[in-house]
Amino acid sequence: MCKKVVVILMSINLLLGLSACAELKHTGKEIGHTTKKVTTAIGHGTRDAVKAIGHETKEVINDIKEDD
Repeated sequence: MCKKVVVILMSINLLLGLSACAELKHTGKEIGHTTKKVTTAIGHGTRDAVKAIGHETKEVINDIKEDD
């Protein structure tokens, strides 16, 4: 009798543990995907800002050369 109760309780614990692992895995994936999207957006914004600064700097230098 006691052995059956232990087996049933162990089975329930195993099922609950597996569902908790699935939730953790899903949460980890969501965090990973969100992090990737954010870093990509930051990278693209930085790239665009650097390009804009580079173009403006080039125009200023060309204007200075033309004035000489």
